[in-house]
Amino acid sequence: MELLTILYVHKNQPMSQFAENVSKRLFSLDVFRGLTMFLLIAEAAGFHHSFVELTEGTAFSGLAHQLEHHPWNGLRFWDLIQPFFMFIVGVAMPFSLRKRLASGSRGAVNRHIFRRCFLLFSFGALLHCVYAHALVWELWNVLVQLSFTILIAYAIMHLPHRLQIGISILLLILTEVLYRVYNLSAPYAQGHDSFGSFVDMLVMGKTNGGYWVFVNFIPTAAHTIWGVICGQVLLSKIPEKEKIKAFLIFGTAILILGFALDWLNITPIIKRIATSSFTLASGGFAILILTLFYWAIDVKDNDKKWLRIFSVVGTNSIFIYLFAETVGHQWFRDFGKIWTEGLLSPLGVSQNWIMVINAIFVLFIFWYLTYFLDKKKVYFKI
Repeated sequence: MELLTILYVHKNQPMSQFAENVSKRLFSLDVFRGLTMFLLIAEAAGFHHSFVELTEGTAFSGLAHQLEHHPWNGLRFWDLIQPFFMFIVGVAMPFSLRKRLASGSRGAVNRHIFRRCFLLFSFGALLHCVYAHALVWELWNVLVQLSFTILIAYAIMHLPHRLQIGISILLLILTEVLYRVYNLSAPYAQGHDSFGSFVDMLVMGKTNGGYWVFVNFIPTAAHTIWGVICGQVLLSKIPEKEKIKAFLIFGTAILILGFALDWLNITPIIKRIATSSFTLASGGFAILILTLFYWAIDVKDNDKKWLRIFSVVGTNSIFIYLFAETVGHQWFRDFGKIWTEGLLSPLGVSQNWIMVINAIFVLFIFWYLTYFLDKKKVYFKI
């Protein structure tokens, strides 16, 4: 049975089965989302930077650098976090859609999607003002990217999976064409002479010092689209073994294709401009990790209590991300230093160790806030 045949969602389900699927919640998805958010707020707490400085020149420096973005052509663990985030949002969309359609109209859902994307765009743009401590017009934040990828994925999620996959591939081809036509001699050379930087100058009148570009949402929409397809399959009555088989085949195929494009010197893996090879490779990792979590947590039904350490972070994912990147980043790190530096410095603890311990302390505060809100059943949604 070919992959796209396996990825067929049964649409004519009895209402009893439909109701069951509406209420069904995948704990593996909660854990995947929560773990991703945990890593994001760990960066806001200062752990990544502090750990890199602590381990510089030691045997652990290579591991620490996995918590930083690759400077250009290559792939590090931290490069996968944004794709995971955008993919997870896609996986959750069919669950949210069915729940909303069960209690409302398609028009109400459309309004909700447009409102959500507008808010995500606004929050993402405002975060750059917080980073710059000034009013700026910058659109490189993940929330801005997500506002566009959600719209694209939502617009086509009613189509058969063949067409959804086809459109995602066309977006990758479009990216290739735009970059190659704009700069025939060096479409992916590091610098500001690229299609992405050209669009940034048109839209924002500036380019990013780290070479991030606004048009990354075009190729990375594939992450959200693939997430939607996986969510639709998970909601279907397809046997669990067939779901896992389909995910393994598709995830492995695009992972290998992404690395092959890089190894054959066709298209380099570059996270900062989201090349097609990067999108394929990171998307493959996202699908395979979702498969692992689904198999180990939901299918095997192993003990899940300890996994709530991560799942509670995902229950208020947008809220804790915004909190950590604004108030948490600017206030709590200095607040934590009052205690960590004040208690540990007299004991002769080095500054690098103090900063790592402080980051862990601040991260605990962030985590406990999500735990408290989850325990009180308080959820901030947009």
